[in-house]
Amino acid sequence: MDGAPTPRVDDMEQVVIVIDTREQRPYAFANAVSGTLSSGDYSIQGLEDRVTIERKTKADAYGSLGRGRARFQREFERLALYDYAAVVVEDTVPGFLNRPAHSKMNPKAAICSLLAWSVRYRVPVFFAGDRDHARALTYKLLEMFWRYRGEGPHERSAS
Repeated sequence: MDGAPTPRVDDMEQVVIVIDTREQRPYAFANAVSGTLSSGDYSIQGLEDRVTIERKTKADAYGSLGRGRARFQREFERLALYDYAAVVVEDTVPGFLNRPAHSKMNPKAAICSLLAWSVRYRVPVFFAGDRDHARALTYKLLEMFWRYRGEGPHERSAS
């Protein structure tokens, strides 16, 4: 995992990350279980109805923005109902602008759709760079939710 930050365990060691059973290439986390999530790919056990993270590869994102557009927009609508939800893309913005060979979608249109839905549904989209950084970012987002909005030591103390 060259250059990707290693998630800290400290007080998160009691937290169990739930990985959706439909996730085809799940991230490896020290304390994780497989479970069915109604939306997204990753959550925190006991908080599955409050927080979720949707993972996308570049190819998957382009497919979801093209052929699966209506379904992906409905996913954003569902994500908007959570206390916190985010989409983590395993690519950089410049890398994402080089569309996959199988896609005919205009890369600028793809980015604009993600940005528009991010604003419309208040669901941030993070371009994490690569798979390792996306895994670390997913962990960190779940950790921050747990600390500041969930069951962590600083629950609801952040403004």
